[in-house]
Amino acid sequence: MQYTYTLQEINTAAAAFWQQYKQYRVFALHGQMGAGKTTFVHALCQHLNISSAVSSPTFSIINEYEGNNLVVYHIDLYRLQNEEEAIRAGIEDCLYSQHICLIEWPERIPLLFAEDTLHLYIESLNNTTRTLRVGNK
Repeated sequence: MQYTYTLQEINTAAAAFWQQYKQYRVFALHGQMGAGKTTFVHALCQHLNISSAVSSPTFSIINEYEGNNLVVYHIDLYRLQNEEEAIRAGIEDCLYSQHICLIEWPERIPLLFAEDTLHLYIESLNNTTRTLRVGNK
């Protein structure tokens, strides 16, 4: 499945994405720096009626958001080097918590993901348009 959207259409794209893939719990977001991973997470959390302020967890590594009887972990692995650092940071606990996990830079810890992880590939086509491709790897 593939979605192409502008920044003005991102909320609609996030809602359509969630409608199709809400049975998953772990989402690995792949994309270059500036591709729009955090922006898509923000739109998805807005669709899920998350009441907490959504921000990039680059320095905290894990942000936890709550709303509508949901817990969402927003994880940014950019600063981690490997699976061992991720385990020490508590990433594995989040991945197997049955809560929603939205993980940026998943290529840092490929061995920790379960088979049922849904992989999203976000690509910037220009300043305002993105493509989101969904696959299992």
